[in-house]
Amino acid sequence: MSFEEVGKQFVEYYYKTFDENRAALAPLYRDHSMLTFEASGILGAAAIVEKLQNLPFQQVQHRTDTLDAQPSGQNGVLVLVTGALLVEGSERPMSFTQAFNLQQDGGSYYVLNDVFRLVYPAA
Repeated sequence: MSFEEVGKQFVEYYYKTFDENRAALAPLYRDHSMLTFEASGILGAAAIVEKLQNLPFQQVQHRTDTLDAQPSGQNGVLVLVTGALLVEGSERPMSFTQAFNLQQDGGSYYVLNDVFRLVYPAA
């Protein structure tokens, strides 16, 4: 599978799973995985999933607008996503960008690094 295909399949799976059952994202991370969420660093699969499950909303819908993928060291794939998310009780989607550094583990990939930022309009 090409790095583009890996990136595309991963992103489709990640956001569908995030929107439906965030706890099911746990197998995508390892104990040495790191998430930077709005400048807050979280280390380890359990802490990452806890953070995602305790976000201040229960329902969310992600829309991906762009997806760029590149091969990275040791058979990894770097993925950059831009898009919008709509949380429950909100009428306006919020723009976001998210980068994933995927590392190969046998025949599959896991998230080594995950960086998420909301994109706010300039004042």
